[in-house]
Amino acid sequence: MELKLERIYDKPQDLNGYRILVDRLWPRGISKVNAKLDEWEKEIAPSKELRSWFSHDPAKFAEFEKKYIAELDGNDQLPTFMTTIKEKLKTDNVILLYGAKDREHNQAVVLKQYLETHLGQA
Repeated sequence: MELKLERIYDKPQDLNGYRILVDRLWPRGISKVNAKLDEWEKEIAPSKELRSWFSHDPAKFAEFEKKYIAELDGNDQLPTFMTTIKEKLKTDNVILLYGAKDREHNQAVVLKQYLETHLGQA
């Protein structure tokens, strides 16, 4: 199965996969019913301080990536999250959902690469 990214504001492309919101804040204008989530993992998202510093500025993305990976490495919730992802991938696609407008410079992109590397899927 496959680990995928999807912007939560887009029409869902894969409702058969396991859908996880990986933003710390709930996306504006999205109802919990319409989100069609299986899980909301806000503790995996970047810290408030890092998110504020980054402010979705593509020029800061390389530094943001390093800092977010350091946060992930020290995150107590990560082992459980990774176990869940690994188990779900045995039978389902896993879709990481995010709210950012920029599809290339956001935390979900970093998280997906991190998971692929650490779960041996890269």
